[in-house]
Amino acid sequence: MTPGWRGLFRPLKWSLRLRLMLGATAMASLFMLALLPALRGAFVMAFEQSIQQRLAADAGSLIAAARVENGQLEMPDKLPNEEFDNLEANQLGFIYDSEGVLVWQSQSSRDEQLVYRPRYDGQSFEFLRVTDAQGREFFVYDVEVDLLRGQRAAYSVVTMQPVSDYQPMYDGFLEQLYLWLGGALLVLLGLLWFGLTWGFRSLRGIRAELDEVESGSRDSLSDEHPRELLRLTKSLNRLLDNERRQRERYRNSLDDLAHSLKTPLAVLQGVSETIAAQPHNLDQARVLRSQIERMSQQIGYQLQRASLRKSGLVRHKVQLSPLLDTLCDALDKVYREKQVRVERDFDEGLLVPMEQGALLEILGNLLENAYRLSLGHIRVSARVCDGYCELRVEDDGPGVPMGQRERILKRGERLDAQHPGHGIGTAVVKDIIESYDGELFVDESALGGADFRIRFPAL
Repeated sequence: MTPGWRGLFRPLKWSLRLRLMLGATAMASLFMLALLPALRGAFVMAFEQSIQQRLAADAGSLIAAARVENGQLEMPDKLPNEEFDNLEANQLGFIYDSEGVLVWQSQSSRDEQLVYRPRYDGQSFEFLRVTDAQGREFFVYDVEVDLLRGQRAAYSVVTMQPVSDYQPMYDGFLEQLYLWLGGALLVLLGLLWFGLTWGFRSLRGIRAELDEVESGSRDSLSDEHPRELLRLTKSLNRLLDNERRQRERYRNSLDDLAHSLKTPLAVLQGVSETIAAQPHNLDQARVLRSQIERMSQQIGYQLQRASLRKSGLVRHKVQLSPLLDTLCDALDKVYREKQVRVERDFDEGLLVPMEQGALLEILGNLLENAYRLSLGHIRVSARVCDGYCELRVEDDGPGVPMGQRERILKRGERLDAQHPGHGIGTAVVKDIIESYDGELFVDESALGGADFRIRFPAL
């Protein structure tokens, strides 16, 4: 099986309603296919019974017209059933003696090359099919007669009619049968689809509530669902509550840790100032201050990384345009002398599937880097398509040397440890991108400088 066909038959990618509908369609189709031969067989049985009754009635008319004189069979010149006297009629009549010798036949059977030899065995009558020399098939009704008008006789009265006379009726019935069964199948499938749609309303309600939970507009799922789904909703609510509590405990623990370290760091800072007052301890004081500053930075970094990590179940969307306005207003004041022009290439109402703090940290570092290195032109573009969201910040500055790009993209590298003048901020940015399963690309921009591109799955 080719990969394309293998992917086509992966039911996990299909909706539950579609899978149930396909299963119901297969079962209904199999039922209709099993019902078809049963209905056809019932029709054929009833159809042949009606033919038998008609041929029996024709045989009865021949028996009523026959008489025996001096041991010989006598038939009138004009029969009650005019079909037997019509040369072009398909109603055939024959009378055989007990030895199987033909003693009379109707005018309608004169041109038929049909060889039939009855069995005079006391079975009263039989109904069967025979075939003539040309391959034409006939219905045959053969009845044995022991008395004719009160006189003993031993004859077989046989009436026949071509099967082809009833073929149009049989074909018409089959056509109607196919139409009715096909229509019934369509109606059944329509009712099944309606039933499944009605039954899945509760699942659509859960999906809508989950969307509200992910967007942050509600905290938990409601209990207004069928009892079969209440256990699922309660489990999801417990999961949401546990995640919320765990994140709160994590942040509180980090805050407590930070506060508990502030006092020792302040004491050490005071000690370093005291030591620095002595000229011969100036080098040791400088080393001590640098280590204290590094510890403070590490604490701030860990706190910031914990607060900006992607949440598990709750998802957010932030409008990009207002956030960019805020960042550009602040950076325009810092780099007022450059008169930087920021070009925007995205829809005003574009929503970025990311928490506001995380997007602010990423975009702030990218823009600060672009403002610092650009000659006066920056372009910010964004788009959401094919299940991905892409953010790009380009500038017309010196760009990132080719040898430094791989180092930036290398997993675990600190982004602020790059070539001087080309860092894009702290390692928090890298952690945020990775927490959203994203990737960072560094290319050369059409503006002449660096092109920082972040791509991550859209929610």
